[in-house]
Amino acid sequence: VQLQASGGGLVQAGGSLRLSCVGSGRTFSNYYMGWFRQSPGQEREFVAAINIGGYMRSYGNSVKGRFTISRDNAEKTVYLQMNSLKAEDTAIYYCASSVRGLSRQTFDYDYWGPGTLVTVSS
Repeated sequence: VQLQASGGGLVQAGGSLRLSCVGSGRTFSNYYMGWFRQSPGQEREFVAAINIGGYMRSYGNSVKGRFTISRDNAEKTVYLQMNSLKAEDTAIYYCASSVRGLSRQTFDYDYWGPGTLVTVSS
């Protein structure tokens, strides 16, 4: 599946953004979907994941309570609603797909989009 993320940009601390990731090619609804992020000099970090049916979610500790992942299989899209943004949320955000379940590990994801940059100014 090919993935394309969008929705990144510059936002002030305390603000909100919604990222979207559209899938094409293989059947989107066959895949678990995840969001990861990476800052300069840092390892890629797990942000959130959602199961195929959209009713099970997992979040990284640093975003729990502020970010929400959701999906629309008819639109082949997964979303990441980001609220109460902080400067430390600044990163390139990647969406990825997996057939291995609701995983927090990058190696469980097979297809990755090119990423979208989120910059939070303090």
